[in-house]
Amino acid sequence: MQRRLRALPSRVGVYFLLAMCLSPEVGYLLVWQKLTASLAALPVVTPTAKALRDLRRRVGCAPMRRLFEVLSGPLAQPTTPGVRFGNYRTVSFDGSSSLKAPDTVRHRAWLGSPGHGGYPLLELMTLAETGTRALIGAVFGPTGEGESGYARRLLHLLTPDMLVLWDKGFDGNAFLAQVNATGAKVLGRLRSNRRTPILTTITDGSYLSMIGSLQIRVIEARITVTCADGTTFTGTYRLVTTLTDARRYPAATLVRLYHQRWEHESAYYALRHTIMQGRILRSGDPAGLEQEMWSVLTLHQLLRSVMVDAAESRPGTDPDRCSFSIALHTARDLVIQPGDNPGMPTGLIATIARRVLAALLPPRRPRVSTRKVKSPTSRYNERLDDGRPDHSRTITDLDITLLPPPPRCPPRPGTSDP
Repeated sequence: MQRRLRALPSRVGVYFLLAMCLSPEVGYLLVWQKLTASLAALPVVTPTAKALRDLRRRVGCAPMRRLFEVLSGPLAQPTTPGVRFGNYRTVSFDGSSSLKAPDTVRHRAWLGSPGHGGYPLLELMTLAETGTRALIGAVFGPTGEGESGYARRLLHLLTPDMLVLWDKGFDGNAFLAQVNATGAKVLGRLRSNRRTPILTTITDGSYLSMIGSLQIRVIEARITVTCADGTTFTGTYRLVTTLTDARRYPAATLVRLYHQRWEHESAYYALRHTIMQGRILRSGDPAGLEQEMWSVLTLHQLLRSVMVDAAESRPGTDPDRCSFSIALHTARDLVIQPGDNPGMPTGLIATIARRVLAALLPPRRPRVSTRKVKSPTSRYNERLDDGRPDHSRTITDLDITLLPPPPRCPPRPGTSDP
């Protein structure tokens, strides 16, 4: 509770932080001008840049973190298209270590030495609802802790009605056991050096195995993609799942479902490129950086909430068809020109929803492209020719071949499964 009557109240600081994230390309004073542009008829203060910095410090990190925690969570109703697999809501863990902080002494002390490209890197780990790309939870910090370490801080958000998707970076006995203990089910990718004993072969080509003390099911598949120009490429995947009933959950169906994990990458694209425009975070100290990150995450979740509500207002509409760019730019426009009822949040939300529904994207097209980092300072900017397309191409045929279990081999002397 604010105890003093100020020219810049703390609640205005919250609005300023969200407006700052809406316009990452401009400085404090221009952000303030945009925020107050529609209030010309009212007596509005004209603060200095220092006064706005002091306002940020007074607000602190805790209110923005709490605001994100209030807003975060699954957004879709059970009947919303694309959000569930049977009785399970599909969610995923994924991390991003490409968020760059200003190269200051305080950031180096917290985040470590600058990564490739000259800027200290921030690790962001989120649990997302794949069907809506909404964030259920988030943590961030130095990159040294690793993805599994950060993901463990989000395990309390898992529930028994969730099916968790993850990539091979999360493959580990302890992490799998901890996720299973929450009651959630798992569908993830195994590392290439993981050796799994074959206990029982199932008719669909998968087999039952053990990881630690947990019984799991392993599915190996070869996927061949044919593009519109006639080119093809093939990849092999080995998946692990705690959905051991092959009749209810056929192997081919689970292989196709695993593709939903990539929706998480689209959520990160919206954060890093659509909202932040690929820019470096602006805060020069760790406290400000934490506050800025919670503000960006809050803005992302607010926009996702409006998009999902808009999709659900038109039955049968998949949230994938709602454009995040349109929602973001409409929000930016409404900050400057809020319309007839600038004090009514419901009016602003309705305007964003109308514009999103008026420009729905076409149903998702089957496309394929290699994963690459579009950064001139990244060591992954140039990649070797491995047969995969460099640019997005339309898929005309997708063939999934379930592979038989490998021959049973005795364990190597002096080794153990990871």
